Amino acid sequence: MKFMKYAVFFYTSVGIEPYTIDSRPKKVSLWSNLLFWANVINLSVIVFGEILYLGVAYSDGKLIDAVTVLSYIGFVIVGMSKMFFIWWKKTDLSNLVKELEHIYPNGKAEEEVYRLDNYLRSCSRISITYALLYSVLIWTFNLFSIMQFLVYEKWLKIRVVGQTLPYLMYFPWNWHENWTYYVLLFCQNFAGHTSASGQISTDLLLCAVATQVVMHFDYLARVVENQVLDGDWNENSRFLAKTVQYHQRILRLMDVLNDIFGIPLLLNFMVSTFVICFVGFQMTVGVPPDIMIKLSLFLFSSLSQVYLICHYGQLIADASSSLSLSAYKQNWQNADIRYRRALVFFIARPQRTTYLKATIFMNITRATMTDLLQVSYKFFALLRTMYIK
Repeated sequence: MKFMKYAVFFYTSVGIEPYTIDSRPKKVSLWSNLLFWANVINLSVIVFGEILYLGVAYSDGKLIDAVTVLSYIGFVIVGMSKMFFIWWKKTDLSNLVKELEHIYPNGKAEEEVYRLDNYLRSCSRISITYALLYSVLIWTFNLFSIMQFLVYEKWLKIRVVGQTLPYLMYFPWNWHENWTYYVLLFCQNFAGHTSASGQISTDLLLCAVATQVVMHFDYLARVVENQVLDGDWNENSRFLAKTVQYHQRILRLMDVLNDIFGIPLLLNFMVSTFVICFVGFQMTVGVPPDIMIKLSLFLFSSLSQVYLICHYGQLIADASSSLSLSAYKQNWQNADIRYRRALVFFIARPQRTTYLKATIFMNITRATMTDLLQVSYKFFALLRTMYIK
């Protein structure tokens, strides 16, 4: 499907086939399996080393180093959780995509009625921008130590940088000035790419599915509002029955969507609360300008990710609730009394807003981002107080 192509690209880069459908048969290859498990094993080893470093830094009283590595660990947790849940829920996701294909506009005429091009352009524009933002973020972090070495030591010759790695980890040996440095540098860059791709791919998949759900809600609202009613009960009742069936189909899609993405979204919001706090704290302790640029990019990317999810949650909520208003705008005054009575029940269902959910604990709208930032700031203030004391 056109909506899914960017998400599939990033899933493929980490060896995951997110779903199978009739038009896209199953592709199981030795290379994909090797790539997936190489990504998983490498990322697990790297995050284990970061956790060990966290323990050492905390025991030595190095609060800033501990906070720095915590932000890295949080980034990895979000990426790994999203990868594994998509891998685990592949069957459910395949059924969801098949259902989306069944109700997808068929032919140029239907595409124009659904206004498919508008939704596709919007989804593509947001997907490309978001993917570029996160790609710039991760490769800025991955290549930062190399750029410091080349600029400060080799080009400007203003200080000795030496061999440094992108991320803080504990090592039981001295990796400086020997071949293991290059192996570790590759492994950390590989892990950074894996974690970022896990987040980018799942976020883009969520955006693609959410965009199509909104498209169907909007199309149904226009059909309901523009339907010309008369006193023919048989014809009007058939129209209402088809409308209810279509609405129920969209609601079932939302149930499956929430089942697949609910737990990853909950983990995403929980971890992002702390990551935003930790990155903001690092920016207030007097870091050099080049580190400030790197941290600003990290903070902006984390905020963009949260806003992207909240934005699509708001679009779904608005589109679902607008259906009741569209039904009220019908010329129901001309309809049979039985149709009017039935329409009351139809109007009542969309008034119970359909939400994108992070499990049962959270309905996601733009207000969710406000709540998250408030919690993040409270932890930031606590962390600043601990650091000053």
